[in-house]
Amino acid sequence: MEKENRVEFTVSGKYALFTDPLTKIGGEKCSYHIPTYEALKGVLSSVYWKPTIVWIIDKVRVMKRIRTQTRSAKPIEYGGGNSLAIYTYLADVEYQVQAHFEWNMNRKDMEKDRNENKHFFVAKRMIKIGGRRDIFLGSRECQGYVEPCKFGEGKYIEPCRFGDGKSDYDNYGEIAFDLMFHGFDYPDELGKDELHARFWRPKMVDGKIDFIRPEECSIRKVVRSMKANPPESVGLEEEGLLEGFEEWEAQK
Repeated sequence: MEKENRVEFTVSGKYALFTDPLTKIGGEKCSYHIPTYEALKGVLSSVYWKPTIVWIIDKVRVMKRIRTQTRSAKPIEYGGGNSLAIYTYLADVEYQVQAHFEWNMNRKDMEKDRNENKHFFVAKRMIKIGGRRDIFLGSRECQGYVEPCKFGEGKYIEPCRFGDGKSDYDNYGEIAFDLMFHGFDYPDELGKDELHARFWRPKMVDGKIDFIRPEECSIRKVVRSMKANPPESVGLEEEGLLEGFEEWEAQK
């Protein structure tokens, strides 16, 4: 799509835990050093999502130095009882994210809702107010905070409580990472009654990571069979999200 559908925002938090969900059940957890595509897609879906659209994460910029911190936890054993474990989190994180949305072509029932300007306007508004739902950085105990920004630029959109927009990895060079979890292909987006997990090998150049598109991931694993049971959209009117949109349309 060539119209206005690109958003940019910054997300930050005290802690983050980006893990491979295929291996995170039980035991000790250790975060990847960079956010996964799926985690950032989850952040943006918490900010604003409708079944009409699919969020595509284009790139992320790591703003603060990558640091880890260990914390003890008592995870619930699925067989009953508790155990003691050590979780390794990322500490004091901040990222700039650039993304855009595309139509979910598998949702034929949402064709009448494919109004690009409407979804773009509402998404921008939701970013400005910090999202429609709580923001989590990979795990529920890692609260995140969202604000609008200009990706890659030296200053944030005012007002913003963050710094001057400089990254600790500006002019740092290239850092290559090994095989990492990219994201899930869900049945309602994949068009098949299967849940797939995708993997890739990212690299960071001067603090920026360009994500490949989901269909470009060559390493995949079929997790299990799953039938799509997508929610139905009740529109934007139920929460007053169209307030101001009609005025904006009239001023164009």
